[in-house]
Amino acid sequence: MRAENSAIDRTSIAVTTPQATRATGSAKAPLRGTPLRGTLQAALGVAAFSLTFPATAWGLEGFGAWSLVAVRSVLAALIAGGCLLALRVPLPDRRHWAGLAVVAAGVVLGFPLFSTLALQTSTTAHAAVVVGLLPLTTALFSALRVGTRPSRTFWTAALVGAAAVVAFTVQQSGGALITADLYLFAALLVCAAGYTEGGRLARVMPGWQVIGWALVLCLPLTVPAAAVALSYEPVRLTLHGVTGLLWVAAGSQFLGLVVWYRGMAAIGIPKASQLQLAQPLLTLVWSVLLLGEHLTVAAPLTAAAVLVCIAVTQRARG
Repeated sequence: MRAENSAIDRTSIAVTTPQATRATGSAKAPLRGTPLRGTLQAALGVAAFSLTFPATAWGLEGFGAWSLVAVRSVLAALIAGGCLLALRVPLPDRRHWAGLAVVAAGVVLGFPLFSTLALQTSTTAHAAVVVGLLPLTTALFSALRVGTRPSRTFWTAALVGAAAVVAFTVQQSGGALITADLYLFAALLVCAAGYTEGGRLARVMPGWQVIGWALVLCLPLTVPAAAVALSYEPVRLTLHGVTGLLWVAAGSQFLGLVVWYRGMAAIGIPKASQLQLAQPLLTLVWSVLLLGEHLTVAAPLTAAAVLVCIAVTQRARG
């Protein structure tokens, strides 16, 4: 199906193109799907993201940190670029390029780089503090950037959920702050900015095109960076290393962000961001199964608290 015809079908992958927006004279595309579908899409994104840290740890077994970040971005850009070319998607309007640059800096370059550098010396359990604070930070960025004003109930539940996750992850790491924390907090800030801007753009163009163009936009940086990094850092093509690289490239960097941005466009940035309160706990489960890390008895208690907070934020008016 041609891109210009796909705007007619609300369930297709390319729901609204820039040409369709200009033709109708509307600055905002209609939201796609139902709130339930949007919640499910955002939840699928969270599930994909929960594997990012364990997959990165696997990738570091075969690649250096800089190589892993650059190569994953290039591979994800090739997948996204292939989809854009196959569907003959036109370039976004010029007014959207600044927003795409923010998405690129935050979720394509910044978060993968800072989190990968952190995971060289940090466990995945400790690094989970980043995604534990990410929902609250994203909601704050959303309030500043797009003018959302969630209710007091929403903010109370979000703060309680974030506090529960932070307490759990700090307890998991023994309560000690390590050098990697600077990288983790930097990753938190740039990712929240990228999520907020991506969620805003996903209301005027399909979510997969938001991350697709952001990835392609980074190719002039990531291709030479990958070449240089691979020439300096040793590479060992192990099963774990290759599997981890492929997942963070295809799953975390592209497919996960596709459904995540679609979910945010459907249910709103603040509510979608609160689904990520479950991400640290999912990450810890994967850490046990894939990396052999051990959990404490606090895990089920924290999980129950987080699920209650998610239920409250999803019901609270944003």
